[in-house]
Amino acid sequence: MPELPEVETIVRGLAPRLQGQQIVQARYWPSRVFRGEFPPELAGAVVWQVSRYGKFIVARCDRGFLGIHLGMTGKLLFDAAPQKHTRAFWEFSEFRLVLEDIRQFGRVLWGEQLPEPIASLGPDPLEVPREEFVQRARRYRTSVKGLLLNQQFLRGLGNIYADELLFRARLHPERRTEELSPAAWERVWTEMRHLLLEAIALGGSSISDYVNTAGRKGSFQREHRVYAREGEPCVVCGSPIQKTVLLQRGTHYCPRCQRL
Repeated sequence: MPELPEVETIVRGLAPRLQGQQIVQARYWPSRVFRGEFPPELAGAVVWQVSRYGKFIVARCDRGFLGIHLGMTGKLLFDAAPQKHTRAFWEFSEFRLVLEDIRQFGRVLWGEQLPEPIASLGPDPLEVPREEFVQRARRYRTSVKGLLLNQQFLRGLGNIYADELLFRARLHPERRTEELSPAAWERVWTEMRHLLLEAIALGGSSISDYVNTAGRKGSFQREHRVYAREGEPCVVCGSPIQKTVLLQRGTHYCPRCQRL
């Protein structure tokens, strides 16, 4: 599932082409992606801004907000021909933007204001000040990985970057949040920013279906230190990376560098 770096990469591909453009035609095919609620007729609408809001791509138009979550297999591609798994397309004067989603776990939302499922998300990991991050984190009593996956705490982190972040911060995924000192949370904040900026610079992680708007894969998966590396040696200490299940998610960690 595309997480913050992948969605940021997609937005950076969309924004220069979509902003200021007028939609000539929009077409939607019935699917779970729309949850039975299609956006209104958007022919003639102008796209003012395209931005990332957590894992959502948000197009602010002169008529409202179009939010797109790519789920597990969603793709936004320029000038792709509609095919079996096409769920929507938006036609502009010089190009077409196509939404494909094989498994239909993605979602398209519309609202005259920012839709509530998007507006209710927590702050952005790259925008939240260090002091606010630490204060918010110390209010919770849960596992540290569970907190990082909580989209009301922070928007945009998922399984890949939670595992990678906890390795860099030298914290076991099951460590309790109430046990961590302010200094430990400051370390998490610092490593989080470094990790996400590095991943964005490399176009995100292509584990299975993710590609950018040109259909190209990211390359940050080559820099992963624990995620999907079960049994391989830790890049720091050489111990085999272990995998467990936490919160119904496959969770990767080094048993020596990330002691519980």
